[in-house]
Parts: sequence; structure tokens; C-alpha cells
Amino acid sequence: MSASDLWLVVGLGNPGPGYAANRHNVGQMVVDELAGRMRASFKPHKANARVAEGRTVPGGPRFVLAKPNTYMNVSGGPTNGLLKYYGLAPEQLIVVHDELDIPYDTLKLKQGGGHGGHNGLRDIIAATGSSDFVRVRVGIGRPPGRQQAADFVLQNFSATERDTLPNLIVDAADAVELIAGSGLTAAQLKVHTG
Repeated sequence: MSASDLWLVVGLGNPGPGYAANRHNVGQMVVDELAGRMRASFKPHKANARVAEGRTVPGGPRFVLAKPNTYMNVSGGPTNGLLKYYGLAPEQLIVVHDELDIPYDTLKLKQGGGHGGHNGLRDIIAATGSSDFVRVRVGIGRPPGRQQAADFVLQNFSATERDTLPNLIVDAADAVELIAGSGLTAAQLKVHTG
């Protein structure tokens, strides 16, 4: 199997059950969904992450799904370690993360660019020396009123949001499959206009 068929998909979040349902952890929820499709479980990896490997469809692209064991702000070390371990270029990396600047229940896909104030992305760019990876940006919306963004992202989704959250996670997982299977441009066309 050539490395070009392989994609590293990193779901950003914070470790431990106390954070599991936070808005900040939506990236990890998406890689959990993909692992379910692969019928694969996460196992410890020496790069300080838990990984699951496989294909979501027979003959489809091969994925290494990863959840760093570190806090969001220091996701770069595990991500860079996994890229090196699997011999992958940053262009073969898909990072799934929460995005305050996008309305809840909306997805945006892009490659490259800055970190937009997202500390997880900032650390990955610093550790890998590249911003050329693909991002699946999962909209969580802005905090209400004067609530601080840092507090908002560490809260669980609201009851109303939880009604549609499973669909959002499925859509984001579908987007990852589309990027790997059909390319970013085709995936953007479907996700951004659908």
C-alpha cells in the first residue's frame, strides 16, 4: 500500500471524560464516528495519541484516525509525531476542529491558511512547520452575550444543539471521506453548496 492512499485524520479536543461532550471536542466526536464506520477501536500509539486504522468502505482510502492524548493547545507534537511515523506529508493530514466563526450546524472545508486564533491549529502549524493541511471546520457559533469564547467552547452543547449534533457529526465524517476519496474541490462543492 502506498502512503498516497493513506490519510491522517486528527480530531481535536481535550482528553478525559470531563471534556468529552464539550463544543471544543467536536473534532474527536467526528473521528469516533469514522472509527465506528471502520469497526475499529482506538489503541495507544507512541506519538502520545490514540489511533484507529482502517477503511470506511472496502477499496476506499485508508485512514489513520487520531486523538491526541494532550490538551488541545499542544496537539502539534502528537500530530507531527504521527506524520513522521507514517511517512506522510502535511497535505495528507486532515484536522477536524471546532470553529467559532462559523454558525452552529455548518461545515467549511479548506486547505492552508492561518490558525484564525485557534490554539490547536496554531500548535499544529508550529510543530509541523506547515499550514498546508486540510481543515474540516465544524461550526459551533459564537458565545451568547458577553460570555468569553474560552468558557463557551468548554461547555457542553445545549439541549437544542444536541438534537441536531448527531447529523452534524455524520456530515463532518462524510466530508472527511469525500476529501480523501474525491479530493478537496469536489468535497467543497458538495459541502458548501449542499
